[in-house]
Amino acid sequence: MELCGLTVHELKDKLKKREISAADILDSCLQRTHQVEEQVKAFITITEETARETARVLDEKGEYPGLAGIVCGLKDNLCTRGVRTTCASRMLEDFVPGYDATVVKKLKAQQAVILGKLNMDEFAMGSSTEYSSFYPTRNPWDLKRVPGGSSGGAAAAVAAGQVIYALGTDTGGSVRQPAAFCGVVGMKPTYGRVSRSGVVGFASSLDQVGTITRDVTDCALVLNQIAGYDHMDSTSANLEVLDYTSSLVPEIKGFKVGVLQEYFQEGIHPGVKETIKRALLKMEEMGAIVEEISLPHIKYALPTYYIIAPAEASSNLARFDGVRYGLRDLEADNVEEMYINSRSLGFGPEVKRRIMLGTYVLSAGYFDAYYLKALKVRRLIKNDFDRAFEKYDVLVTPTVPTAAFKLQEHARDEDLLAMYRSDIATVPANMAGLPAISVPGGFVDEMPVGLQIIGKAFAEDTILRVAYAFEQHTDYTARKPSLGVK
Repeated sequence: MELCGLTVHELKDKLKKREISAADILDSCLQRTHQVEEQVKAFITITEETARETARVLDEKGEYPGLAGIVCGLKDNLCTRGVRTTCASRMLEDFVPGYDATVVKKLKAQQAVILGKLNMDEFAMGSSTEYSSFYPTRNPWDLKRVPGGSSGGAAAAVAAGQVIYALGTDTGGSVRQPAAFCGVVGMKPTYGRVSRSGVVGFASSLDQVGTITRDVTDCALVLNQIAGYDHMDSTSANLEVLDYTSSLVPEIKGFKVGVLQEYFQEGIHPGVKETIKRALLKMEEMGAIVEEISLPHIKYALPTYYIIAPAEASSNLARFDGVRYGLRDLEADNVEEMYINSRSLGFGPEVKRRIMLGTYVLSAGYFDAYYLKALKVRRLIKNDFDRAFEKYDVLVTPTVPTAAFKLQEHARDEDLLAMYRSDIATVPANMAGLPAISVPGGFVDEMPVGLQIIGKAFAEDTILRVAYAFEQHTDYTARKPSLGVK
């Protein structure tokens, strides 16, 4: 197998044994990118020159600690000093930050080889990466289908072998959902476990940086390097970070697994339902105690999310006014016209839709009826999870009720609710601030299906153990899309 198709831990082992160099890994990833990028469209910006310099310096030293030498990509809402950060929006098309996001600083400190910035739904608002202002990304398993979103470029790049791992952000499932669609591993840590400093905000009480990797071991390795307290982030949790690789034990005998029955009812594709049921039978064979459970308020999670998230988005995006940074209409006759024109030209349709919805629910006449009520329901959802974790070690759902849908299938205005419903199983973990991971759980019609495992707050080690054990007893992560290229 080419180096670009290996995992982080496999490449680390080869680097340690001096069988390969950082330049070898980069060359393999670049060759793969040159072969498939025109089809997949995973990148917005490729930083080949900087990546080559990092690899050269590493190889001269001959030392490869941590993630050194391993090629990665970054979702394009993570600020990168000297490299444009567009959020896949015309509003920030030429924005070049003067600083790095904390997670980027940590990767650079590890001397990770960053290949570039990855495509996404504009300002992370979407579930398909069709709402990028530049071009849609395509699913490597079937180029007629979406990779998911909003971290679709990150998931597609990892699945296609263009990078070994990637960082994305997850506000309502934007790491886990595309990971499920692309047949890779996507993890959203507990809110506050990973710094959000330098991440362009969508919904600040929901956003969390997450990992997209080839397998669970890689997920643990990358999480080890990006987790931890950051004084630059007021929501960062000042708690000890474990060595997550120590949790990777292929044994879950006696673990109590609660299956959220709400996600096995109306709306789930029959093939996905059967695939997840087989995965649960596998867990039982491994010695886990699997039981159905119902959370009374979880049915309100999605409508609650689509009140809270747009409200926070409308507040966060108010700063993009054409004055300080971002697109500016230079031909406007007055300030008010400049504001209107800059935002009209800079934002795409989905962003405008969510700004308007958010502004509406925050308005004086509707704040109590919508936003305040949504916050109360959010607390009820969290309470449901707290009670469930008094009995169960983890909770399990399908990551998405369907396999990847076709491009343009839900992009029309009349089908937007179908698009929004693809996040129905992932949103609750964000509402409660809990860690959750999506691992390949099987296939339907040759397309990947994700299995979601949710844990209690700051119990990333528990969900990693369950995910790793399941992975070790299946072969789903071994299957790769070919894209017609060997």
